[in-house]
Amino acid sequence: MDFYSWPPIAALLDGAYGLVTALSDAVEPIAGTAAGLVAVVVLTLLVRVVLIPVGVSQVRAEYHRRRIAPRLAELQRRHAGDRETLAQKTMELYREEQVSPFAGMLPLLAQIPVVTLLYAVFTHPTIAGHANALLGEHAFGAPLGTSFVGLTGASAGVWPAMLVYLGVLALIAIVTTVSRRVLTLPQPEGSTAPTGMLRALSFLPYVTVVFAAFVPLAAAVYILTSTTWTVAERWTLRRLLDPARRTGGSARPTTSH
Repeated sequence: MDFYSWPPIAALLDGAYGLVTALSDAVEPIAGTAAGLVAVVVLTLLVRVVLIPVGVSQVRAEYHRRRIAPRLAELQRRHAGDRETLAQKTMELYREEQVSPFAGMLPLLAQIPVVTLLYAVFTHPTIAGHANALLGEHAFGAPLGTSFVGLTGASAGVWPAMLVYLGVLALIAIVTTVSRRVLTLPQPEGSTAPTGMLRALSFLPYVTVVFAAFVPLAAAVYILTSTTWTVAERWTLRRLLDPARRTGGSARPTTSH
């Protein structure tokens, strides 16, 4: 059974289809043949505006985790041989300081349903029993419903679609590189995370480029727009919410109890 044919999911998919179609029709007088692509960009911006409060909580959580880093390091030293006690004490510290260890995942988790819906909208020939007109949408000669991997297997009509997709993937890689350089915070005093591990983890965002190569162009454009928004939003919020900037000096770390 097709997951997307289940009535509640089919209704949700049809609603997403209607929204993208309405946005495309609205911008067509200005965007012309790229109306579908512009509609995806507008949809992305609408989603990210709704998620601004989540971004604020994420940045605040970053500073809270840095503030309690020395106490976490002390717990790790004190209970290094007892993983169960360490886990218990760590969660107690998070609860005491009202810090969520999962706050950084919220924006990503909140957007997974949107990317999933976009993937389905631009890959299913029929939606809720009617033909999917969005599959005929193109942007600069590239079909919005085709992936980069799909293009590599095509025998004809690859260009200029391949150039468009390569451009989108290159832009995602560039934005990801900028995010690594601009958004990576220095390790707080007392941090015990291995430098090699942190360096390896810093390359994880590039997995997004690989993922974008397997999804339809519309979903890849969503990823590009959302990633760009993340860099701008995080850079702005960190300066607005930085405790050191608000107090006019360096925020003092919390001492161990």
